[in-house]
Amino acid sequence: MKTILIPTDFSKNALHVLQYAQELYKCERSCFFVLHAFAEEVYGEYNTANKDGIDKIKEEKKQVVERKLDELIDSVIGEPPNPLHNFETVACFDNLVDGVNDFVDEMNIDLVIMGTKGETSDHKTTFGSYTIEIFKYVKCPVLAVPEGFEYKQPKAILFPTDYLLPYKRRELKLLGDLAGKFKSKVHCLYITDFDELSPRQADNKLFVEETLTKPYLYFETAPIKNKAEVILEKIAEKEAGMLVMMNSRHSFFEDMLYRSTVDLLGLKIKIPFMVMQNLKR
Repeated sequence: MKTILIPTDFSKNALHVLQYAQELYKCERSCFFVLHAFAEEVYGEYNTANKDGIDKIKEEKKQVVERKLDELIDSVIGEPPNPLHNFETVACFDNLVDGVNDFVDEMNIDLVIMGTKGETSDHKTTFGSYTIEIFKYVKCPVLAVPEGFEYKQPKAILFPTDYLLPYKRRELKLLGDLAGKFKSKVHCLYITDFDELSPRQADNKLFVEETLTKPYLYFETAPIKNKAEVILEKIAEKEAGMLVMMNSRHSFFEDMLYRSTVDLLGLKIKIPFMVMQNLKR
């Protein structure tokens, strides 16, 4: 059974993500954990209360959140409900990033699926601040779904990578299972001005080839220029339905997390964006 964590702020975009997740795993046994972290709501609204007052407010807020989570689940379960899907709700007294990270560890979550921005995010950007924080720090693959994206099977997936770091088999298998299920083409793109791979890169590329056995796998290179522009060009060229990248220290993805670059790429990405973490769990 796949374990999927879906953080929600009860916004329209968060509801859309929950519906998308059900479609993505329609034919697979899955447990969806829907989590709302509410610590900031308590401390932000009632920062002058004493400890007893905070405890009372916390309990009242938790009851409100649990009711809203139950209502949310009731609103998205189909008629008849999918017998392959289970839903669990989590009212978490913590900040969003820590709450998600702790729950990922506790329940050994396979994938976090969330919106690219929440209710309070700036509409001039695609990636909200919470999305970026979860991209950077949560020890689990994260799939961000753009606002308003209509579900469709990803027949082509773009995977920019430099083959410099070893991959986690579990994360590649997650990608392979997803792509294999839809008979997707996975295009591994190396942006470089060099023709040859180092021995380490060659080994890591071979590991990708041996692990991603279910989808159709393609390898190609593109010359270095503005990397965000290369990725956007390849998304259009391949008609990619999903973008996958690795988050690792000193990687292009880390460079991309500077706000100006995120906005440059993010404003034009209209497809789901998966970040694999390559971190020990």
